[in-house]
Amino acid sequence: MSVGIVLVSHSAKLAEGLAELAAQMAPDVTIIPAGGLSDGSIGTDYDEVVAATQRADSGDGVVLLYDLGSAQMTAELAVESLADPSAAIVADGPLVEGAIAAAVAAQAGQGGKAVAEAAASAGLPEDLAPAEAPADAAEIELELHNEVGLHARPAAVLVRTLSAFDAEVIVRLGDQEADGHSVLALMSLGARQGDRIRVRARGPQASAALEKAKELVDGNFGE
Repeated sequence: MSVGIVLVSHSAKLAEGLAELAAQMAPDVTIIPAGGLSDGSIGTDYDEVVAATQRADSGDGVVLLYDLGSAQMTAELAVESLADPSAAIVADGPLVEGAIAAAVAAQAGQGGKAVAEAAASAGLPEDLAPAEAPADAAEIELELHNEVGLHARPAAVLVRTLSAFDAEVIVRLGDQEADGHSVLALMSLGARQGDRIRVRARGPQASAALEKAKELVDGNFGE
């Protein structure tokens, strides 16, 4: 089981499309769109959001994300109406980026609070300025051979995989660096086929993390 996700939007098409996109990076996570009114018009439907929240909860809780003002109110009212309101969290973050970050965190087995924090932090700017590598860090250089480089799905695969290791991981392309545990940060590097990235790790399982990163890159992330 994993934390479920509900996408509350004024537009049914927006919620459904985003749920489809997020599911590509988190195939084992229940992601339920709750967009639009029952007649197909623009708006948010309280009853639908409540039902979506109940369907998304497999026992590990639910995180709700929303797009615009009244969607937040609808999401919060839906949570308050639950038999156990503590089982759900309304995350204050950008809908699109937050949904991707939350889905990847949920796929990695993180709890509701961590999933909500991932969604919220998705709206914060990433500091990509390179820092001096710690003396105890290990580093490898890898060439991307897959057709689309570190786009959404490969970035999500890398983040999910690295989350299993007790190690801090930084991925560098040229003069930019990204946290190896942030799918949005990795995507922001814009790494493409043929680019050479440097992966640096530090911690008890640094070597194992680097070996797994190499395995993923050499295997084209399973594409």
